[in-house]
Amino acid sequence: MVTEMTKYDFILMSGDADAFLEKLQTVGMVDITRSLKPVDEQSEKLSARADIYRKALSTLKAVEKADDPGQKPTDFAVEVMETVRDKEALEAQLPQLRKDADELVPWGQFDAKSFDRLKDSGLKLHFYKAKAIDPAWTEQYALSEISNIGGYSYFVVVSDSDDYNFPLKELPAPEKDYAAIEQQIADMEAQVKQKEQRLAQLKWHEPVIQAELDKTLSKLDLHLAHVSGEKAAEDYITVFEGFAPAECEPALHDMLEKENILYLVDKAKVDDNPPIKLKNNKFVSMFELLTDMYGRPKYNEFDPTVFISIFFMLFFAFCMGDMGYGLVLIGASLALKKVLGKIAPLGITLGIATTVVGFLFHTFFSIDMLTWEWLPDAVKKVMLPSTIAGYDGTMVLSLLVGIVHICLAMIVKTYQATKVNGFANSLGTWGWTLLIVGGVIVGGLALMGVMDKALTKWIIIVIGCLSALGIFFLNDLHRNPLLNVGSGLWNTYNTVTGLLGDVLSYLRLYALGLAGAKLGEAFNAIGVQALGDGGARWIAFILIVVIGHVLNIAMCVLGAFVHPLRLNFLEFFKNSGYEGSGRKYKPLQS
Repeated sequence: MVTEMTKYDFILMSGDADAFLEKLQTVGMVDITRSLKPVDEQSEKLSARADIYRKALSTLKAVEKADDPGQKPTDFAVEVMETVRDKEALEAQLPQLRKDADELVPWGQFDAKSFDRLKDSGLKLHFYKAKAIDPAWTEQYALSEISNIGGYSYFVVVSDSDDYNFPLKELPAPEKDYAAIEQQIADMEAQVKQKEQRLAQLKWHEPVIQAELDKTLSKLDLHLAHVSGEKAAEDYITVFEGFAPAECEPALHDMLEKENILYLVDKAKVDDNPPIKLKNNKFVSMFELLTDMYGRPKYNEFDPTVFISIFFMLFFAFCMGDMGYGLVLIGASLALKKVLGKIAPLGITLGIATTVVGFLFHTFFSIDMLTWEWLPDAVKKVMLPSTIAGYDGTMVLSLLVGIVHICLAMIVKTYQATKVNGFANSLGTWGWTLLIVGGVIVGGLALMGVMDKALTKWIIIVIGCLSALGIFFLNDLHRNPLLNVGSGLWNTYNTVTGLLGDVLSYLRLYALGLAGAKLGEAFNAIGVQALGDGGARWIAFILIVVIGHVLNIAMCVLGAFVHPLRLNFLEFFKNSGYEGSGRKYKPLQS
């Protein structure tokens, strides 16, 4: 849910502004309205400095730690970036040097100074290559073969006159000795290794770089807050606008009173564009990072995280659809808990959901558990049937879940519209929700035999009439009725065509689960074929099955993340009217 915010206007003497902002940093409760981008030379310098620290930390993440050399450079981050720059410069030269070395191989080792001595004595060397050396050439020219590589003969011809002429195109004379350039390559590769070793040593200082990054960001935040203040009374007074959670009022007011700060306080309104702080339980808060990927709600919008937490988890499990894969996710998340950090609990949660859904779909590493004779019938009865009404059970469930998801989105949209605009100004939205959600509920009850045909018919007629009033005639009470009808017809076309596509989009849950299952079955079948009569072939069987399923899990996880996210961000958000244009609550913190 969105936390209620309180708006503050702090009025200070300009000379007291810095001390006040530093005090707010220590409190860590007030979000001063400020720019999120550099606005002057000082903020640009701090931002550039922070970028250096970020790039240094990003570089060191991929480096393995070496022994601490005990050296204490003055700026670890700068040395990291300089070391990376030097290493990349060396690596950029190596391909051309290796190419040059390959071209010098046919000419072998030689003394470049001997070329000058021959030239001084009036002789000149000419370099050639040919498929074969014509015997006539050896009689007519002073020719010497150097090597024969790759089906070509490499040779030189010595001449002592300017009217020299040879029937082949002359090659450029080698400028370096092959051995010399090989030594140059070896020296350069050694320098690259030295740079890599230095980066491995610098990884010891990641905590220092991270601390410097935090310190720089804190300075940048403080500076941006300072320049955001409005000057008044010929710059003698500075006014800062800020927001804090309403729950922090007692502690914040106590601090302001002790510091003798003059301030104005008011309940935050939508027009104030207050920052958004989300307040959810431990389970739902794991999914807030997904909400932030799209955008936080506006101050008068609903928090979609609770819906994402349920449906993203469910959709992810649908796409994976394998009990064995779910157990692997749980194990991997537990094993990599330190590496994954805050994402580890989310991985464990998704793994548990996948395990439960995989059990219900009776799939274990792409093996149908219903074929296990040792599994008790009581357990098999809990599992979902393979077919529902003659169709694939997973496909039917995917569509049903999609319909529920969209209906819930429309209910949320109706509630939100009524809350913001009032009931009378939301009759058009109520009409569509009544028609679609009501129709789905009545149709479902009729299919289950709860209501007879006559009652169902009259309920449908009543729902249709009431919905038509809202959709075509009362969608805007302040507009010409004819315009309402036209607008209703246009909305009908868009809604009908859009809803059909939205519902069919949920078939991707079935398709991804099916693709993963079939690929897993293929690896199992290949492994069984490789096993044959057993014996030493067990090694091949294990390698094929393990490697195959590891690759399949990796691909399934990717698809199970992207597509459920899409269904929440597009289908649900579109039908619920969610905009997600709010700004994140970022209090000044030291």
